[in-house]
Amino acid sequence: MAHVSTCLWFGKDAEAAVRLYVSLVPDSRIVHVQPSPGPWPGGEAGEPILIVFTLGGQSFQALNGGAPVDYGTAASISVTCRDQSEVDRLWSALTAEGGAEIACGWLRDRWGVPWQIVPEMLPRLLADPNPRVAARVFTSMQGMVKLDVAALERAAEGGASP
Repeated sequence: MAHVSTCLWFGKDAEAAVRLYVSLVPDSRIVHVQPSPGPWPGGEAGEPILIVFTLGGQSFQALNGGAPVDYGTAASISVTCRDQSEVDRLWSALTAEGGAEIACGWLRDRWGVPWQIVPEMLPRLLADPNPRVAARVFTSMQGMVKLDVAALERAAEGGASP
């Protein structure tokens, strides 16, 4: 049976990234750290080359490739958060030490990996059967960097957006 896993490329500090990720997202753990059997671009034998881990129950790998890469924004790790407190906690941790805010709930962590930090109520509001509600929420979201649950709910109710 085939097993599918997303592999993230890092220069040399994949293990540090994975340790942060699994500390932040529930139902996450490091499954295996594979030491390199020989020298590799950017590292020596015995140093971690591949880390297998789960993030929110999903399978991932982190590879030390020797040189950092530009992830672009074509793919991201999306985390659904139960409330504003969880959005704030993840946002702060992932933008710390060189991470960067993008827009509409997107950010880059200090390794350049793109993330979406999304409150669980947002997809429901965007799919509201009333197209005016969905449009107000969508417009409100487009004006945000970190998503604001209270402002999105106000927009859904017809109140002012940020």
